[in-house]
Amino acid sequence: MNLKEVGELRRRFRPEKNAISRIYGCYVNSSRNVISYLDESLGNMPQEEAEKYLGLLKKSLSGGLGRNLIDITFTNEQVMDSDEHRLLMALRDSELQNGEVRNEFYQKIIDSLDMDGANYLILLSHDAYDVPRRARDGAPEDSETVFSYILCSVCPVKDGKQELGYFPGDNGFHNCTAGQVVSAPELGFLFPAFDDRAANIYNALFYTRKPEELHHEVIDALFRTEPPMTAVEQKEAFQTALCDALEGACSLDVAWTLHEQLRSRIEEHQASKESDALEVTSQELGKVLRDCGVPEEQVSVFQEKCSEHFGSGAVMNPLNLIDSKKYEIKTDEVTITMDPECSYAVTARVIDGKKYLLIPADEGVEVNGLPVEIREETPEEAEEKPE
Repeated sequence: MNLKEVGELRRRFRPEKNAISRIYGCYVNSSRNVISYLDESLGNMPQEEAEKYLGLLKKSLSGGLGRNLIDITFTNEQVMDSDEHRLLMALRDSELQNGEVRNEFYQKIIDSLDMDGANYLILLSHDAYDVPRRARDGAPEDSETVFSYILCSVCPVKDGKQELGYFPGDNGFHNCTAGQVVSAPELGFLFPAFDDRAANIYNALFYTRKPEELHHEVIDALFRTEPPMTAVEQKEAFQTALCDALEGACSLDVAWTLHEQLRSRIEEHQASKESDALEVTSQELGKVLRDCGVPEEQVSVFQEKCSEHFGSGAVMNPLNLIDSKKYEIKTDEVTITMDPECSYAVTARVIDGKKYLLIPADEGVEVNGLPVEIREETPEEAEEKPE
């Protein structure tokens, strides 16, 4: 799925836009026991309550492709004959109306999910979307297909905070608690995928709120497929491949150039509003290394290491390889964090046998919020400094 297809489905999660008739789910406590089941008509709910449910479900279609939204692919064998695919198809084809199938699905999540002892709510919805086709002049045509799909959200349930509230009976303010509050989804998924604006039963779209936590245990329980690396694992694999190839001797210029090239790709992709996920290959990164003067044999090692970590011919998401919002340099004593736009100004020098990082400091220098002046020392001041 691309961002346009995800956005098209997200726009349906408003009371007047969707064909969701009921909201299903169950509330699970920290001991993995079901406290209560949910089976409510969306149309009979107060509008504000319906919007809350739809908002929680909609959040399972948010975030970045390849980071929060992960493509799950089934094998041909799974689609032809597997318990996990049969269960998902049964949920969709029954439009969630089969209670036994729903309970089997709930139990798979309950048995596998690790929520660090938190209570949580499993939400399920089914929607049937008459996908409009467009004429060559851009005008909408009649629907040619109906996209039938399920969307699941798993939301932590937390104790509300105590706040002061007004009690009219005694004309005063006292502590009051909001009770149990449903938080934004921690994970969820869409099945089947909405590829080329049609159902693709060979794929699902998995959502995780934290890109560094994919909830492998749930992916294994529901889909029985090898999950991709997390964003953190991808960044570590990329850095390991680079360090192995350069034998731990990556120069500041190489590190800066790689960061700038990837950051530039990210910014161009965002400005273009391209719907497909941003990708970069090891061959493209190898060219950057060559342009930095890295020897060909080390470039080859880097590409080989990338194939080992990411798979042969694999592509990487630049958003998972760098933090495009900051540029950070660490030593044993200090950490320097700056706007990437200014990162070009940092240089490395060896002076009198000692290694230094040099940063321009012409004006606007502060120490703990106090403006300071940097001036050239007189010979006398230099002599008075302790060794």
